[in-house]
Amino acid sequence: MSGTVQAPPLTWLYVPGDRPEVVAKALRAAADVVLVDLEDAVAPGRKEYAREATAELLAGPPPAPVHVRVNHPSSPEGRADLKALLPCSGLGGVRLPKVVSPDTVVRVAGQATALGRAGLRLYPLLESALGVEEAFRIARADPSVGGVSLGEADLRADLGVREDTGLDWCRSRVVVAARAAGLAPPPQSVYPDVRDLDGLAASCARGRGLGFLGRAVIHPRQLPVVERAYLPGPREIEEAEEIVAAARRAGPGAQALADGRFVDAAVVHAARRTLALAART
Repeated sequence: MSGTVQAPPLTWLYVPGDRPEVVAKALRAAADVVLVDLEDAVAPGRKEYAREATAELLAGPPPAPVHVRVNHPSSPEGRADLKALLPCSGLGGVRLPKVVSPDTVVRVAGQATALGRAGLRLYPLLESALGVEEAFRIARADPSVGGVSLGEADLRADLGVREDTGLDWCRSRVVVAARAAGLAPPPQSVYPDVRDLDGLAASCARGRGLGFLGRAVIHPRQLPVVERAYLPGPREIEEAEEIVAAARRAGPGAQALADGRFVDAAVVHAARRTLALAART
C-alpha cells in the first residue's frame, strides 16, 4: 500500500480558438487546463483562422497546460485540425468531440504516432446515446486515452431530456466506464449559466456525489466555485490521513481502523487521492 497518487486536474477552462486575446487571458486565469475550442465555439468561416492562431500558440511551451477540442476527426475541418496541431510541441492533449466508436480514438492515436507524438493524451467526449452505450469500449480503446467525459448539451438534445435528472443514468454510466478502464474520474460537463454561481455550486455538489471529479467551465468566475466544491474539507483530510497512516503501519493487506471501519487497498488509494487534492491548497 505504499506510493503516492497524483491529483488529476479539477478545472478545465474552455475558450474560443478564434479569440487569441481571450485565450491569452485564460492562460493567466489559474485553470488547471485551458481548453482551446475549435469546434462549437468557432463559426464555420473562422475555422481556418482559429486553427492557425492555435498552432502559433502551441509552437512552443505555453504558460499553462493547453488542450484543444478539434472538430470531428472524420470531417474535413477535423482532419485539418489534427494535421496542423498534432506536431505542435505545446499541445498537451486533444479533445475528440462526438465520439461513438473506439475506432475514432485508435485512428487519431495512430495519426499522432505517425507525426511524432506517440502517447499524446486523447480525451473522447460522449455526446450521444450511442457514445454513452459505447463508453467503456471508448475509454479503453487505446493507452493514449487520458479520460472520457460527457458533452451534455448535445446529449440532452439527442435524448430529448428536459429535466436535469434525466441525464443521471448517463452520468453514472460514464463514471463507471472511466473507473473500469483505469482512468481518473471524469470531470462534469459545463454549467452554461455563468451568472448563477449558487446553481453551479449545487450542481457541483451533486456531481461530486455521483463520482465526478472537477468540471469544465466557460468563464473564469466559475473556477473558484468548482475548486471549493471538489477540494476536500478538514474532516475528509483528517480521515484520509488516518487511513494512510494505518496502512503504513499495517503494511500490505486489509485492516480495521480503531473505530471498526474496514480498510482495503481501494480505500487507501482513495485516501491518497484526497490528500493529493488537499495539497493543492
